[in-house]
Amino acid sequence: MSRFVVEGGVPLRGEITAAGNKNAALPLIAASLLTSEPFTLRNLPRIRDVRGMLEILCALGAQVEELDPHSYRITTANVKKSDLDPKLSREIRTSLLFAGPMLARFGQVKLGPPGGDVIGRRRSDTHFLALGALGARLEADQHGFALQGERLQGAEIVLDEASVTATENALLCSVLVPGRTVIRNAASEPHVQELAMVLVQMGARIHGIGTNTVEIKGVEQLRGIDHEVWSDHVEVGTFMALAAITHGDVTVHRCAPAHLQMTRFMFKRLGVDSTIDGDDLRVPPNDRCVIEDDIGGKITKIQSQIWPGFPSDLTSIATALATQCAGTVLIHEWMFEGRMFWVGSLETMGARLVLCDPHRVVVSGPSQLYGTEIRSPDIRAGLALLAAALCAKGTSTINNIEQIDRGYEAIDERLRALGARITRE
Repeated sequence: MSRFVVEGGVPLRGEITAAGNKNAALPLIAASLLTSEPFTLRNLPRIRDVRGMLEILCALGAQVEELDPHSYRITTANVKKSDLDPKLSREIRTSLLFAGPMLARFGQVKLGPPGGDVIGRRRSDTHFLALGALGARLEADQHGFALQGERLQGAEIVLDEASVTATENALLCSVLVPGRTVIRNAASEPHVQELAMVLVQMGARIHGIGTNTVEIKGVEQLRGIDHEVWSDHVEVGTFMALAAITHGDVTVHRCAPAHLQMTRFMFKRLGVDSTIDGDDLRVPPNDRCVIEDDIGGKITKIQSQIWPGFPSDLTSIATALATQCAGTVLIHEWMFEGRMFWVGSLETMGARLVLCDPHRVVVSGPSQLYGTEIRSPDIRAGLALLAAALCAKGTSTINNIEQIDRGYEAIDERLRALGARITRE
C-alpha cells in the first residue's frame, strides 16, 4: 500500500495540461469489440481503470499494442470467448460496459460482479433492463451475471434513471442490432456524447446526440477508427479548486471550455474567479474567496445534477474548497447515499461543518485546517482530502492512495510541477 505525505500551505503556481477523460476512455475501450478492424485511441489517461479495461480485453484474446504512454491500438478480430475474467471484472465498476458490445457480437456474455468506488448503492438494474428491452435474457447470482440474446431486435428503451453507463451500454449494443432503437431518459454528459460521435465515425447511425432521446438504426458492421480522447472536464474543475484552495495561480491547458459552464458558474458562487482564453483556463491569485449568498442573504446551495448540471464527481472537491471560503454553503449530493461520509476526515482536520444526513453537509468557512493522518475512501473524496492537505498547516499523511490513482494520472508528479510539497511512499 502506498501513501502521500503532504506539507501544506504552499500556493500552487504554474501551468498544467488536462488529461484525457477517464469516463470517455473506458466505454471507448469497450467499443473496440464492435469492429474487427484496428481501433486506435490516443490521449488515454495513464490510470489504473484504463489498465484494467485493457487487461480484460487481453484476457479475452484481443491484441493490445502500446504506441506511446497514452496511445493504444486494439484489435479484437481474434476474440472468440464471451466470458470475462471474474477477478478482473471485480476490480473496476466499468467492466459492466463490456455487456453491450459482447452481447451484440456473440449473442451472449458472462460477467463477474463489477467493482468500483464504495459511495453508496450503485444499481446494475438499469443496464440489464435496457439490454432486456432489446431481447436479452438475464441470469444473476452471487458470482455475477449471464446474458443470452441470440435474436436481438431494436426496441423502445425507457431508462428508469438517466444512468451514464447504462446509456453507454445501450448504445454499444444497439448500434449492431437490427431495426430501430430509441433510448429515452438517456444521459447526455460529454463522455456519452463522445462515445456516440465515435460510433458514428465508425459507421453507426445515431440521431439525437446530446439530448435525452437518442435514436439508433442498427447496421451490420462497423469500421475501425483513430480517435483522440477529449479532455477531462472533471479534472479541469479539480485543478480549479486546487488553485483556489491554496490561493495559487494556475493555468490549465486543453480545458474543454464548452464543458465547464456549470462548473465555473458554481465555483463562482464559492468566490472562485476564472478566465478562458481559447483552450486555456486560468484561476488567478485570490487571497480570499467569498461565498455569494442567495437573494435576501439566504444560504446558497451547491447541488449535483444530471448534465448539464453540476457534476456529482465535483461535489467532494467543492466541499473541501468551501472550508476555505468566507461564508456558509449547503452541499447537496443526492445521487449517491454514501458519497458524503468522508467529510468526517475533513472535520478531523479542523473544518467547521455539519453532516445533516447522507446527502447534505453544511460548511462554514474559512477554517484553519491542520495536517493529520487520513485515508482515501474513493477517487473523488481522496482527491478532496489531498486538496485539504495542500492548504492545511503542517504535514498530512494520506493512505490508500491507490483509489486516487484510479482516476488521476501521476497526480503527485503533476502537483510537484506546480510547487506542491508532496511525496509518495
